Amino acid sequence: MKIPLFLHLLGVIVWVGGMFFAYWVLRPIAAQLLEPPIRLKLWSGVFSRFFPWVFLSVGFILASGLYMVMQMGGFAAVGLYIHFMFALGLLMMLIFIYVFFSAFKKLNYHVAREEWPSAGATLGKIRLLIGLNLILGVVTITVAVLGGSV
Repeated sequence: MKIPLFLHLLGVIVWVGGMFFAYWVLRPIAAQLLEPPIRLKLWSGVFSRFFPWVFLSVGFILASGLYMVMQMGGFAAVGLYIHFMFALGLLMMLIFIYVFFSAFKKLNYHVAREEWPSAGATLGKIRLLIGLNLILGVVTITVAVLGGSV
């Protein structure tokens, strides 16, 4: 079960680590140094490169997580913390799907048309949802690490 666990952790590192970097490192510097048109183009480009990695990560996390649960005898055989971790992960995935298929498409639409106020408002919504997913990710990691010992 080491390979599925490795893939699971790799997916979590890429996704949650990427959100942490974007939210706490890149965002403040971009807001400080770049005018809105350049900043909005930057974010459109950053998300275009990051989101395929998130899709890959989500696939690794979901497939490896389900595999490991099945190896332990299914959901009926695992602890409550596994159910909680799975529910939080699914919520995070649903938020990401909304961000990608709705908000990110709107951001790209507004950036392409140089509608900066609309693009900025859309980026603000994406920022809030990524912030929420980052919190959920940290909670999920905490549940994963401490769940079996509590």
